[in-house]
Amino acid sequence: MPRFSKENLEKNKAVFERICEIASKNGCSPSQLALAWVQHQGNDVAPIPGTTKVKNLEENIGALSAELTPLDMKEVEDLVSSAGVFGDRSGDMVLTWMNPETPPLSSWKAAV
Repeated sequence: MPRFSKENLEKNKAVFERICEIASKNGCSPSQLALAWVQHQGNDVAPIPGTTKVKNLEENIGALSAELTPLDMKEVEDLVSSAGVFGDRSGDMVLTWMNPETPPLSSWKAAV
């Protein structure tokens, strides 16, 4: 996982630590901050978190209570755009959505 390689880990750790500080200032967890940030992008944008544990669902719901100021929004935006995230997300893993083996729809034949 390139994001966790030696050369990228410390850089990404610094970004995460800053996110943790912003979250703490707003009385929420880093994941709640991320969900709240998405929620504050506009009325036509909605976060869609996935979870298999009730505990995580409850934490996700807690993000609805996080009220980010315009300054908070800018701080997160500036942090991500200036520092960014270092390293590819999945490395050499084959991404099925990029390399599908599904035949084109035009070649499909209806079953009789």
